[in-house]
Amino acid sequence: MISDQVTKGPDRAPHRSLFYAAGFTDEELKKPLIGVVSAQSDIIPGHTHLNQLAEAVKAGVYAAGGTPVVVPAIGVCDGIVMGHRGMHYSLASRELIADSVETLAAAHCFDGLVLIPNCDKIVPGMVMAALRLNIPAIVCSGGPMLAGNINGKKTSLSQMFEAVGAYKAGIIDEAGLRKCEMSSCPSCGSCSGMFTANSMNCLCEALGLALPGNGSIPAPYSARVQFAKESGRQIMELVRRDLRPRDIVTMETLKNAITVDMALGCSTNSSLHLPAIAHEAGLKLDLKLFNEISEKTPNLCHLAPAGEHFMEELNEAGGVPAVMKELADIGLLDTSLLTVTGQTVGENIQNAVNRDPEVIRPVEQAYSKTGGLAFLFGNIAKNGCVVKRSAVAPEMRVHSCRAKVFNGEEAAVKAIYGGEIQAGDIVVIIYEGPKGGPGMREMLVPTSALAGMQLDKDVALITDGRFSGASRGASIGHVSPEAAAGGEIGLLRDGDIIDIDMDHYTIHARVSDEEFAERRKTQVMPESWVKGGWLARYQRMVSSADEGAILK
Repeated sequence: MISDQVTKGPDRAPHRSLFYAAGFTDEELKKPLIGVVSAQSDIIPGHTHLNQLAEAVKAGVYAAGGTPVVVPAIGVCDGIVMGHRGMHYSLASRELIADSVETLAAAHCFDGLVLIPNCDKIVPGMVMAALRLNIPAIVCSGGPMLAGNINGKKTSLSQMFEAVGAYKAGIIDEAGLRKCEMSSCPSCGSCSGMFTANSMNCLCEALGLALPGNGSIPAPYSARVQFAKESGRQIMELVRRDLRPRDIVTMETLKNAITVDMALGCSTNSSLHLPAIAHEAGLKLDLKLFNEISEKTPNLCHLAPAGEHFMEELNEAGGVPAVMKELADIGLLDTSLLTVTGQTVGENIQNAVNRDPEVIRPVEQAYSKTGGLAFLFGNIAKNGCVVKRSAVAPEMRVHSCRAKVFNGEEAAVKAIYGGEIQAGDIVVIIYEGPKGGPGMREMLVPTSALAGMQLDKDVALITDGRFSGASRGASIGHVSPEAAAGGEIGLLRDGDIIDIDMDHYTIHARVSDEEFAERRKTQVMPESWVKGGWLARYQRMVSSADEGAILK
């Protein structure tokens, strides 16, 4: 065992004395040491209950013959940091999380890991660390929040942000805003739609790194505690079999995950995290592969913000296994791949049943024949950009619009709330990419403002930053190369006409190469506001969005 390096032999007597100081017994030190990485904190509603799940995992590990060791992980609540400088730390924190999990596990010689994340960057950060370490590991997420309820209609955090836009536009009054504020987020858990956190927790099932139910069992349910106990038990089986993450995550596994992504209509942020996860597995994902898979993958789910269904309904309908069964039945998944259950994908889903064809549409009744995401390429996004096509109004999928260009999110939001944006415009927000931001802020405030002011079917938005999974409308992000790296998006001017064709994966500004070259001569890059701290290091080292914003 790896842990023999700190628990066995006369030379390790000093090490054992420190274990005794922490309360471990001789009997416990004879068993595999299992790191239980809990991202519990009091600031993230998706994480407030994770200590309860850590205790359940510990019970499962003990029952199966291991010794659990709880260690921490940081996290950022994307909702709380939205719309101010705190958001610069969100995506960047993914690298800190991966590094810290690697540090704790490698330094203390853990034999296996149970990873307990729940929200946005915490999930991929932990998965990246597991692949980097390549010791037996299993993901046990905290589960989704229950949907809110306003006037008898289910709701979520995305409607809360949109309510601000509605209030600014005079559509609702202060009492209506307050009602939304008090009713949108009724429980602990990751926000209740198919936003980034739930997307990644569902994709952990598709990657074979989590037991069935990881993505959909609601956080407040007793079944979530039972799931944690089973995850703790199962890690011991993985240790006994020496089944490691890189044995599970292969290029074929990643293709499965992208296929499930397209069927579910996951967050655009999955296209940042899957390439980063692939990188840690020694693999490279080309964004064009997403389009290839999208072309043959039906979109089966319209969960909020794309539709009226929520995670609890996906769970009741059969969860991710039921979606995967629909896909496998038409030959779109490789069912021979191994998973952390110790069984294959096919064995895991063989008894899955779609219990609600309204929530998980059968293939023959799919929302569309193509997937939920689309990657667009053209002269202002030579390395690609992404849109959640399933959440775009049909009339906005192919259209032309005139640019209104803003340096940064704040200027754009001020213009939107100030009534400066009209039907037919495209809001262009630049210098918000991984390097330019730095940290590639999510633009939920401007997209929600447009939706709340009922402009989401008339106005598009494009940025080298990114969007919350809660965003809807013609919101196009991750433009690569970004403005700070010399990308043509930084050369756009007010009034430029931009042609968008999401059905054919293109985006093109009606600006000649010669005109771009002339504009480049007078381009002035804004000075970074970051003068020190670890964000300065991040800014120097981070790669582009099309590579997953990994550090180099």
